[in-house]
Amino acid sequence: MADQPKWMCLQCSRMISPDDSIIFGHGHLSHLSCQRPRILSAEERTLLFVYCRDHWLAKCAGCAGNSRLRDLASDLTATLLSGRAHLCPGCRRDLTDSVRVHLYGCVTLPTEVLRSAQATREAVQRLVKQSHQPGDAADVLMREANAARDALRKVMQNRRTAASSAPRHG
Repeated sequence: MADQPKWMCLQCSRMISPDDSIIFGHGHLSHLSCQRPRILSAEERTLLFVYCRDHWLAKCAGCAGNSRLRDLASDLTATLLSGRAHLCPGCRRDLTDSVRVHLYGCVTLPTEVLRSAQATREAVQRLVKQSHQPGDAADVLMREANAARDALRKVMQNRRTAASSAPRHG
């Protein structure tokens, strides 16, 4: 397995796309979920839940229906059986790409959070696109992606801490 190209998932042996959600470490890349390679990352799901819970997240190209987060998560059994996490409630198309477009363009995300989320996504995409480079270059990309993800997590934690310690009026 050590000879396998870094742009191939170690779990399923399929090519990893820059739009896939991945886990990385020890010089290797894998899909976060081989059954759902483009699934939203934990950080993306957290941002949606915290900042976009009541937004119209996705417009379905198939049936033109609009969906909020609660609409996309309302049919858990069908979601689990289909292997896709963000399905249109009307026609069952996968709306993950549309949800991601909303997330990275959402005007209600604090600027610092949005910039950090975008930087993380870009660093991970660079890692996937350039992971075939010789050892040291790939290691640098992996460290950059890891640092960007850690920075996003820290920004998200700082925002939660600040929000929970703010005085409540009422």
